[in-house]
Amino acid sequence: MRFNFNSKGLTKTPLEIFSGNTPLIELSFYDNKIKEIPEVVYRHPELEVLNYAGNEIEEISELIKNLIHLRMLDLGHNKLRKLPAEIGMLSGLDSFLYLSNNQLEELPIQIADLIDLKYLNVTDNNLKRLPENIGRMASLIELRMYNNDLEELPESITNIRGLREIHAYGNKLLRLPASIGGLDELRILDVSNNELRTLPKSIGALKKLRSLNLRNNKINELPDEIGELQNLIELDLRGNELQTLPSSLMNLRDLEKLDLRWNRNLKETQILQTLKQKGCIVYH
Repeated sequence: MRFNFNSKGLTKTPLEIFSGNTPLIELSFYDNKIKEIPEVVYRHPELEVLNYAGNEIEEISELIKNLIHLRMLDLGHNKLRKLPAEIGMLSGLDSFLYLSNNQLEELPIQIADLIDLKYLNVTDNNLKRLPENIGRMASLIELRMYNNDLEELPESITNIRGLREIHAYGNKLLRLPASIGGLDELRILDVSNNELRTLPKSIGALKKLRSLNLRNNKINELPDEIGELQNLIELDLRGNELQTLPSSLMNLRDLEKLDLRWNRNLKETQILQTLKQKGCIVYH
């Protein structure tokens, strides 16, 4: 059975839907004013989809561990300040976990036990760090963590070898992991609006990277290895402190767009002329 009570102005979960013996597969209560998830919900381990996004929930019970068949959990846009360690016991969670737009300051280390999860969204919280063991989440394909207070990414993140997208803009990142080049499958890396001053040389090993967004950081020099990003299509370097560019940029054969605006001391060079001649759109 699937129930959809989205945008109904509810203040409580209607308990009558739990009166029958029919297995519950999906419950969706998006965009209401519900303040808590009733205990009866946690008595249905057959649930595969649970959506309480856009409510006023402040706490999740440790009983959530009972939902062992849950594949998608959406708790975004609530008032959560913490998560129970038991969230790591959702062994069936292999699709999406949305925790965006809450008031979380940390994630329990047990979240890394979700080794089959493919998509994790923890954007728009108050996170100061990610669990050091996040690299155990070996199945992650997309990781969204923008608009937090992160100062660094754990080195173990580079153990997530199948990761394709990292969205980490709007944090306080001072550096990227030295071993970031180990992310063989990475296609999108967005670390705009941070505090980066340099890039690790290993970034050149991201052979499948297509989009690199470094806008609004404090980068004053690019490593020569950036010219090894053979599949890079778009490179955004707006609003940094660049004065020169490495000649290796001319090796980016697939580059279609290079944005260098608002680097005040960067002069027009032969490098840019060469890129333009190859068909790259250059904003300077």
